[in-house]
Amino acid sequence: MTEPLLIVDVQLGFINEFTHHIPQRIVRLIQRDEYAPLIFTRFVNCSDGPYTRFLNWHNCNCEPETSIVTELESFAQQGLVFYKPGLCGMTEDLTSYLRTSAIERVFIVGIDTDMCVLKIAMDVFDIGIEPIVLTDCCASTEGLQAHLAGLSVLSRNIGAQRLREVGLSDGSLAAP
Repeated sequence: MTEPLLIVDVQLGFINEFTHHIPQRIVRLIQRDEYAPLIFTRFVNCSDGPYTRFLNWHNCNCEPETSIVTELESFAQQGLVFYKPGLCGMTEDLTSYLRTSAIERVFIVGIDTDMCVLKIAMDVFDIGIEPIVLTDCCASTEGLQAHLAGLSVLSRNIGAQRLREVGLSDGSLAAP
């Protein structure tokens, strides 16, 4: 039996020295053929949004930064890519999709563990769907410390038993 995999914000604008390994790990995870459907989110920094207004941060406001990474493009199906304006976790469209699909548990991977992954996992939890965060398929653009901080907060808020490794880290806690 397959279960949904929610791939959070694995897009060009979030690939750096701390996250470059995540797309290939997710590809290897998908190739196990244990997850379906594959659901993607794409963060878009709106010009009138809080990142621009309050933090004066203007990145990830258009392509190519908002594009799903090349390694995962072929897995993103029409209708299963949900756009997120700002830090918001669950958009109305994504919430509606999960509810109408009668999904009871969703596996979550992506970038940034301490921000978007955390927010989505907590929102999934709040709408009564069990989130399982696959920790070795997540990372933070701010590095290992931010990733671990996100996992710490998630452990407290959704339960440590919902944080799982899938064996794709090759023995390394941080980016190789």
